[in-house]
Amino acid sequence: MIGKAALVFSAMVLAAGCSTESPPSQEAKAVQPASPAASAPPRQIDWEAVEHAMGRTGAIQSGDVYRFSMPRSDLAVTVQGVRLKPAFALGSWIAFKATRDGALAMGDLVLKETEVAPVMSRLQEAGIEQTAVHHHLLHENPRVVYMHVHGHGDPVKIAEGVRAAVALTSTPAQAPAAPAAAGDLGIDTMQIAAALGHGGRVNGGVYQVSVARAETLRDRGQEIPPSMGLAIAINFQPTGAGKAAIAGDFVMIASEVNPVIRALRQNGIEVTSLHNHLLNDEPRLFFMHFWANDDAVKLARGLRAGLDATNSQRAAR
Repeated sequence: MIGKAALVFSAMVLAAGCSTESPPSQEAKAVQPASPAASAPPRQIDWEAVEHAMGRTGAIQSGDVYRFSMPRSDLAVTVQGVRLKPAFALGSWIAFKATRDGALAMGDLVLKETEVAPVMSRLQEAGIEQTAVHHHLLHENPRVVYMHVHGHGDPVKIAEGVRAAVALTSTPAQAPAAPAAAGDLGIDTMQIAAALGHGGRVNGGVYQVSVARAETLRDRGQEIPPSMGLAIAINFQPTGAGKAAIAGDFVMIASEVNPVIRALRQNGIEVTSLHNHLLNDEPRLFFMHFWANDDAVKLARGLRAGLDATNSQRAAR
């Protein structure tokens, strides 16, 4: 088990990247200061007890976040002939961050259509809210639905509620961590990183890149680290001959939405969904999902054009 003793959360200052050349928009300036409750010292949390309630182990992430992954390896989903890997677009997760009066929990559950109603009811019974229910992909078979969740309070009770809801799905129990795959991934990750200006990591046969926004993000006055689902996510799944399918989401304020759409469409990248993931975010955030299957480095250049239209952490030069 991870965290055999209680971990005491200490205040950490996230390194913020430089902003883009243009001055910040009014939307970015409108972020309200954190409430006194949000700035008070966080409670000590026994993460071993939370793991026991979840029925699986989690892992510490940046920003003092404890995250549980629940990949839907039971699903055989294809998009335009590409069989999707769980790490590409089929990963359920829930993340916790200690607060003064317990924990804040946020996550995203990947569901079959028939699982949506029973999961929602069970979460509501446990006091866990839904902040969005929608699709991320187009043309997938079978249809996949994504349910974003939010909880606040006793982390053990939240974990018990999530576990009871997930038990109503065919999500597999946690499997032992697979050894890192040896050999060439089939795409040039160094060139991709150079084109994006951000490096990533290989996970489950997928090259994953995460890019944080430059400003502080909050929900209900609580600062939310990028590792709780608020970073721009870009995934490359190799499809052969140097090509890759790409999926993920851009995290944007309102004034960035259409510039990012234009940048993606000009580079042959399809926009598959545009929506919110939260209800009380500051500033108001919009999430844009995308898809393409083409030369991986070419697509990375197109994604870089999208990144340059956002107030994300400055890319490496």
